[in-house]
Amino acid sequence: MADLLHKPLLDIEEQPRTSKKTPRVASLDVFRGLCVFLMMLVDYGGAIVPIIAHSPWNGLHLADFVMPFFLFTAGVSLALVYKRVPNRIEATRKAVLRAVELFLLGVILQGGYFHGINFLTYGVDMKRIRWLGILQRISIGYIFAALCEIWLSCRSRRDVSFLKSYYWHWGAAFSLSAIYWGLLYGLYVPDWQFEMSNATSSVFPTNHSYVYMVKCSVRGDLGPACNSAGMIDRYVLGIDHLYKKPVYRNLKECNMSTNGQVPESAPSWCHAPFDPEGVLSSITAAVACIIGLQYGHSLAHLQDHKQRMQNWILFSLSLLLVGLLLAVVGDPVNKSLYTFGYMLITCASAGITYSAIYLLVDVYGYRCLTFALEWMGKHSLSIFVLITSNLAVIAIQGFYWKAPENNLIQWIVTRFVRR
Repeated sequence: MADLLHKPLLDIEEQPRTSKKTPRVASLDVFRGLCVFLMMLVDYGGAIVPIIAHSPWNGLHLADFVMPFFLFTAGVSLALVYKRVPNRIEATRKAVLRAVELFLLGVILQGGYFHGINFLTYGVDMKRIRWLGILQRISIGYIFAALCEIWLSCRSRRDVSFLKSYYWHWGAAFSLSAIYWGLLYGLYVPDWQFEMSNATSSVFPTNHSYVYMVKCSVRGDLGPACNSAGMIDRYVLGIDHLYKKPVYRNLKECNMSTNGQVPESAPSWCHAPFDPEGVLSSITAAVACIIGLQYGHSLAHLQDHKQRMQNWILFSLSLLLVGLLLAVVGDPVNKSLYTFGYMLITCASAGITYSAIYLLVDVYGYRCLTFALEWMGKHSLSIFVLITSNLAVIAIQGFYWKAPENNLIQWIVTRFVRR
């Protein structure tokens, strides 16, 4: 054990200078594959086992770890990609281009362009397109962390310390956190109203609509109705461009039916759109990516397994302790708002999980046990596109027995989801 922990994994600095590609780290691919697997598990299994689906508001379920894990992976990868930056301008250009590509792909996948498995149609009304989503959030965290790594790194070659070597990174993270906290607790949220169509599908809208009034007139409220994150999104993005089926509709107050309909007797805010990947919560998501970047520094610049593990475990436990302390003093663990406590707890969980995978895969070399996850990690974006666009489900649904209704997807829905 001791010999393994002191054995170098892969010295990227010793790779041939003719190689332009950053060497892949098996544990990072496995961790990324785990993120993809968890995403599929909670997306398709959440309807069958609700406890693994997203928490309706405050709380932490299995699905609430997926986004932070993706952001963590993006941050770690950036430390490897930008270990050396000979030309900051060119590196910045490539980082911005990559972020824009991810953002636009996210808009296509989650903006309403695809209409789901029940409609073999496509296209989206630009007046109702959803601008933010999963890939868009990752792209925002990616560009913040990339700019930090390209422009704000001043590490001495003999010292790789989370705090001392990258103090400008931490300055950026603390600044973003201060902005987030100031806006979340400091903005005044007035009463607001919205108009919603009674159409159940964006593909075939109707002309019938209702006007709802939400009473707020508060400051610092963290409930679904009157938080400043939702107000910022309504002003900046417009209410028609927000997510139409927010997870808080699963709260008891909304009394949502099994077919996803909210009764008129429910509070007015239950009918309102809300984007869990909104503008304000993207700030702390960017901080999460910067934290992942700090883990990546140990992977990129330290060659001793034991020293890497010590850094990661100590850092993870520190984040977990602060996150739990914030939860105790009243900062809720909330994925939709991406609260500071939620961010710290999930970053710590990502760090501990990655440390365990690193020990299993890169230290002990048990890659045969995780080869499926490693493959998924290497093709994570392609799998994400197939899953999010429902192309994989549509392809399976196309094979039926005697009648189109007798397909595997319909059988699963009837057998497990609607029972």
